[in-house]
This record gives sequence, structure tokens and C-alpha cells, in this order.
Amino acid sequence: MPTQIELARRGQVTEEMKIIAEKEGIDPVFLREKVASGRVVIFRNLVRNNITRLTGIGEGLTTKVNVNIGASTDHYNVEEEMKKVEIANEFGADTIMDLTDGGDIDYMRKQVISKAIMPVGTVPIYQVYYEMVAKRKYVIDFTEDDIFRVIEKQFKDGVDYVTVHTGVTLELARRIPKANRLAGVVSRGGTVMAAWSIYNEKENPLYSNFDYLMELAKEYDVTLSLGDALRPGGTADAHDELHVGELMVNSSLAKRAVEHGVQVMIEGPGHMPLDQIEMDVKLEKQLSGGVPYYVLGILVTDIAAGYDHIAGAIGGAIAAQAGADMLCYLTPAEHLSLPTPEQVKEGLIAFKIAAHAGDMIKLGDRARQIDNKMSKARSSLDWKTMFSLTYDPNKAKSIYRQYKGMEAGSCTMCGDLCVYLVLPRAVNKKINNATQGKKI
Repeated sequence: MPTQIELARRGQVTEEMKIIAEKEGIDPVFLREKVASGRVVIFRNLVRNNITRLTGIGEGLTTKVNVNIGASTDHYNVEEEMKKVEIANEFGADTIMDLTDGGDIDYMRKQVISKAIMPVGTVPIYQVYYEMVAKRKYVIDFTEDDIFRVIEKQFKDGVDYVTVHTGVTLELARRIPKANRLAGVVSRGGTVMAAWSIYNEKENPLYSNFDYLMELAKEYDVTLSLGDALRPGGTADAHDELHVGELMVNSSLAKRAVEHGVQVMIEGPGHMPLDQIEMDVKLEKQLSGGVPYYVLGILVTDIAAGYDHIAGAIGGAIAAQAGADMLCYLTPAEHLSLPTPEQVKEGLIAFKIAAHAGDMIKLGDRARQIDNKMSKARSSLDWKTMFSLTYDPNKAKSIYRQYKGMEAGSCTMCGDLCVYLVLPRAVNKKINNATQGKKI
């Protein structure tokens, strides 16, 4: 079957395009043209039919938020991960990635796909790695066939996009020991692929066999997310030779994918100082020809452990306003632990706020309408409307009522000195006095 890109190039507005265009408030023909050019991707594996929250990312669309879940080799609990899926469903995640790297990975992935109402992504190299461990082999003893067997298996299961570490070439891998990075290489998949290439003295098979990877992706219309294997893991490492070198490789591959009718996006950049974020987004867009940019964080400081969802949301908002297309959330557990369901919720909401804050600049009035509704509701003390416009109505109500028994009148911060009570009272009193004076 033809991919979304191929259908768009034939002049067809697909059902997915119609739904997304209506949700975004844009012209379906405009969206079709963006898909045809590769500047927008629509996540939808052809074998999957249970997506009710269709998601498109790219130029002219609202900034989306991805939620990472998944068990680890240290902690495998299906029920807990399904609770995280429920939270992602309820609180508006646009996509979800299953990063399970231990236990029964196939079962976990199938459960996530069956319960998630939005597109699902994975990182296939995690399963390749774990299968080596389970067979008591050295982590880099896998073959090229092992990689593509797992990738195709996950495509057949229905994943809508996959992170593939295509940009860590043998040449770049050889530079890693000499790069003098403070934080080294922090991508799990990137580390595995770099180690494999160096140990075997062979080119990264995801790079050397990119044509075959595109062939598989095209068969299922899976979006390739070209991973940031060499992303900076510390702010001091941003835009070094490894980071920029990988971006250049992935940008070239992304252009090839678009030419071949394969949906593609690029990932980046991890940790980065505030003043480099806008430049980084513009660099990705320039090098890739406008391919969607999926950013992790961006973490603007390295010392916010326990609050990395805040540090990442700050960078995410700046990236969004500069043109980034999807934010990968962080939770308070980042760098510390597998997140709990509650921490998943905290991270998701923090990044939903960041995405919207960026869209207020990137998309202007189209994004600001909801803020204007909130402003009007606040000025009239319309609590019902205010609560309905928040990201977590129950939490907002709970805080409002923590010192008050009913949802009416002012909040307990200002009480009787509420600005929306004092001034109207004065004005009304003056009008009443004037009216009474005239009667006399």
C-alpha cells in the first residue's frame, strides 16, 4: 500500500489528513502539501487500527509531546506500565514510546499497543541488546540480521515509529575516545551501535543498509526517527564535533528517505544551554530541508536532578517557539530512577505546558485563543470554566478548596481583597450613589 507521502504526492487528502487538519484548525490541502514535502509526518502503521488520537507533527502544526514508559532489567511490572499508558491516554500525550529493555519485551510492547489510543514508538536496539544478554552472549555479538529481524517483528506488531541510530557511523564512533567530552556518550542505543562498529571494525548496519531499512519502513508506513546517538549528555558538550557530525549524517539520510516516500524525522539534542537552543533548531531545519525535529528535553542545566522535568520544560518551550515539532518529556525521576505513574503524569503536564507556551509564539493567535478564554473566566471568577481549561482540573479544584469549602467567590490567596471584587464594588457603589442622588 502507498505511504502517506506517496498518497499526498498523488494529490489525495487521506482520512488521517482530514482528521488531523480538523483538529489543528488548518486547511486539509495545506496539510497534504506539507506531508508531500516531508515537512509533516503522520504516525500510522498500516497494520494498526486502534488509534483514536491521530497525531501529526511538523511545520504549521501544534507542538506535540511524547511520553516514555517501559520496564527495565531492574524492574519489570506490566500492571504499573499499563497505569502509565492510562495516564498518557487521560492527560493528552500525543505519542508514547515503549522503552522496555528487559523481561518479556514482546509481551510488553503488544500490551502497550493494544491499550494506547495514540501512536506508539519503540527503540528496537534495546530488544536486540537484551536478547544477547538472555542468550549469555556479549552485548555486541549480534549480527546485522538480528537487528533487522527485530525491527521487522516490531513493525508487524504495529509500532508507528521507531528510533534507529543511523547517524553514528564507524568514522564518528572512532572519534568518541578522542572527543574529550565531559559526559561521554549517553544514548543507550548509540553506545551499543558505536561499540558494535568499533569491536567488529564494520560500518553501522543501520547506516550501510539504510536502503533496506527504508524498504521495511515503507511496507508498513512506519516513520523512521533518526536517533541522536551522539547527543550531548552535558551542557558543555553541546554542538561538539560528535553532535554536529551526527546531525549532518542524519540530515542527509532524512533527505533520502523523503525522496523515497518514507516518513522520517530527526531526534536531538539532549542537554544544551539556553542561548544555543534556537540556533540548534534552525540548524536541523536548514540541514534537513525542514524535516520534523523531535527534541529530548531540552535540558538547560545539568544540576536539576529530582526536578529535571522543569529544567527540560524550560528548554522545551524555547525549542517549540523556535520551530521544534515534538518534545520528548522528562519526569522528576530522570537520571535517578524508572518513573512511577505519578511522576509520568508530572512530566507529561510540565511538557504540555512547555509545548503550548512555545506555540503561543510559533502559531500566534491560533494557540492563544484558549489563554484568552481563561483570562475572561478569571476576570469574572468563573471557576467552572477555569477548571475546565486547565491540564489537570481535579488538581486545580483540590488546591482551590484546600482552605475553602465551596467553589465560589474569590480564592483564599486574596480573599476579600480580590482585585475582581474590590474595583467592581467601588464602581457599583459610585453608580448606586449617583442614582440615589438623582432620585433625591
